[in-house]
Amino acid sequence: MEAIDPDFDKKLQTVIGRTEQYIAGSVASEGTGFAVRDAHAKGYGLVKGEVEILDRLPSEYAQGIYATPGRHGALVRFSNGSPHAGADARLGRATGLALKMFDVAGPTLLEDEPDSRTFDYNLINAPIFFCNTVDHYLFIQELFLDAPRYFAQGAPGRHRFYSEFVTGKGTLEQDEWAWDELLAFLKVQQRALVNVLLSAYFTMGAVRHGDYIAKVRLAPDPACAAAVVHRDIDVTSAEEVFRPALVAELRDRPYAFDIQVQLCADLNRMPVDDLTVEWPETLSPFVTVARLTFPQQDISGTETIAKMDALSFTPWRVPAAHAPLGEIMRARKEVYRRSSIQRHRLNAQERQEPRSADEVLP
Repeated sequence: MEAIDPDFDKKLQTVIGRTEQYIAGSVASEGTGFAVRDAHAKGYGLVKGEVEILDRLPSEYAQGIYATPGRHGALVRFSNGSPHAGADARLGRATGLALKMFDVAGPTLLEDEPDSRTFDYNLINAPIFFCNTVDHYLFIQELFLDAPRYFAQGAPGRHRFYSEFVTGKGTLEQDEWAWDELLAFLKVQQRALVNVLLSAYFTMGAVRHGDYIAKVRLAPDPACAAAVVHRDIDVTSAEEVFRPALVAELRDRPYAFDIQVQLCADLNRMPVDDLTVEWPETLSPFVTVARLTFPQQDISGTETIAKMDALSFTPWRVPAAHAPLGEIMRARKEVYRRSSIQRHRLNAQERQEPRSADEVLP
């Protein structure tokens, strides 16, 4: 299933070093006065909710935590995928949804916090991702951190960005150029500018689903989506657009997402180690296994921003039955952990998992 690069650990340390260097510099460079994440730096809102795991699921879907029907408190951080803070117009079209469920039994895969009883998903608003290996992440990370400088130069800078992306900044042989990754990146950049409640969000990489391999999607409940008033986002209309639209919707009405699982039916057509390939729903449909609901709530307070950014999310804060799969998912384990440790240290924040959603948002 998974290709193993013999130099994985060495390359991973390079990625971690660059990540830590960026986070340290972000205190000054991002204009916020505090250290930000190296991806999904800007949060749009922290929302309290509940996950209901459904009863009477077919056996192949009733796996891991989904084998036990019940309800779990939850927190969700909506964000932009960029490593930069600032005006929404500067940050691109990738948005994220990070979900934390509480009171989940069993040890997590994080050796330094096995007993947190929390379960995280880190998802983006696209079924594919633009990086498959740590090799590629080394140059893609550099390009993304420098993206504002490229795009500020207009068409010449944009063309140079694409050229350096596909050639790996001159490190790749022509037969190895990152065409699939560039095309995946361009597809993500073409996502519609809509209220973050209207997007579907995906794990991108594959995960264990008990005895199976799967990808996970959070899809807006159709009735809730139809009721959204602040739908389209015009990033030229104001510096902050995504957050006010999210705040307005949740202040006026509740909302819900379906948590859905797509099982791998063919490893050739639904590969684990090629995140640029969208798994065909004709081979295996997404099946709803749980429901995430948000009560009507006011998330406009500035104090919730600080609480949101003090939280840590990682795809490895899960039991073994839901282990992430593939090289990029494997790399995220230590990158996310080290990133979180440094960010909390620089911001003088306690790094400790909350025990309930009410502990964070009373």
